[in-house]
Amino acid sequence: MNIHEYQAKHLFQTFGIPVPQGKKATTVSEAIQATQEVLADAWVVKAQVHAGGRGKVGGVKVAKNTDEVKQFTTEMLGNRLVTKQTGSEGLPIESVLIEKTYPIKREFYLSILVDRASERVMFVSSIAGGMDIETVADETPEKIVTLLIDPAAGLQSYQCRQVAFDLSLQGSQVRDIEKIMQGMYQLLLEKDASQIEINPLVETDDGEILALDAKINFDDNATALHPDILEYRDEGQEDEKENKALQFDLNYITLDGSIGCMVNGAGLAMATMDLVKLKGGSPANFLDVGGGTTSEKVCEAFKLILSDNNVKAVLVNIFGGIVHCDVIANGILTAVKEVHVTIPVVVRLEGTNAEQGRNLLKNSNLGLVAADNLASAAEQVVALAKGTA
Repeated sequence: MNIHEYQAKHLFQTFGIPVPQGKKATTVSEAIQATQEVLADAWVVKAQVHAGGRGKVGGVKVAKNTDEVKQFTTEMLGNRLVTKQTGSEGLPIESVLIEKTYPIKREFYLSILVDRASERVMFVSSIAGGMDIETVADETPEKIVTLLIDPAAGLQSYQCRQVAFDLSLQGSQVRDIEKIMQGMYQLLLEKDASQIEINPLVETDDGEILALDAKINFDDNATALHPDILEYRDEGQEDEKENKALQFDLNYITLDGSIGCMVNGAGLAMATMDLVKLKGGSPANFLDVGGGTTSEKVCEAFKLILSDNNVKAVLVNIFGGIVHCDVIANGILTAVKEVHVTIPVVVRLEGTNAEQGRNLLKNSNLGLVAADNLASAAEQVVALAKGTA
């Protein structure tokens, strides 16, 4: 789960991480009022969306006076911001953050995340702040420093001093960076965050260290333990189909292909998408209906897949174990009739009562393609999607 920058900065303050003076606004009048509370010679107006790269597309603007604050806020609120992370539709701007501007001497990058490979919490720092960290990794990887934290010992002061040395910080700044790193570490542990990113972390002209930006991602599997974090959730920033899938206990992720996939089991779903890609197609989604699926869930799954206008054909790949294949086949037939599916559907059934299930599909007169194996199913659905079958 992602949250907005202003929410992340509120958490930063709670954990002792210094941030610029700022205030959220949802209307133009609130933005003007914010300038009276955040005293400054100039303000930065930041569109609040769950995406990076805002500054490159007009989502972050510096206002030299209140007239420009009004102008920029009016331009942002109610519109959608399109960045390289949002896709072509963009995300709605329903609030802005009005912040005091600071004279910046240097910019850094600092993040903490759960590193699956090492099974450790890892800090990532770089003197090349303000840039996409992926670009830095590709072009100047020597500017990125990683630091693994032993879970038994926790974050140690000498490790913070090492990061301070890598960032060329001196004097009181060494204590400042340790305070920031300890705050990030405690926030990650106490709130079950999976990643916290500050880009840029800045040194002002007077030597102050501030988190100029803030991004936090939380582990979805742990949010039920943190009702205060769940209150930060903004469904308007999330994929509508993915939210609807959660209501029916379906695991759904939107992709950009043309072949809808419905599978039971996450591993089987990944393998199915890989095979579709291998056969020359492109998956439109990841959809795991679960091992104990029902006719209702199959029906809702079809509705989700068909709500994507890019889908040209559907591949259903079910392994009958807990639920027998003939039961699954009846559920598929019910769903196809109810949803009025008009695009090609290829079904591969394997497991208990697989032959009975395939016979039900073949004798349904609904035009479903019952494949004998997964490779054949992938080839057929790709051909149908391309109109070459």
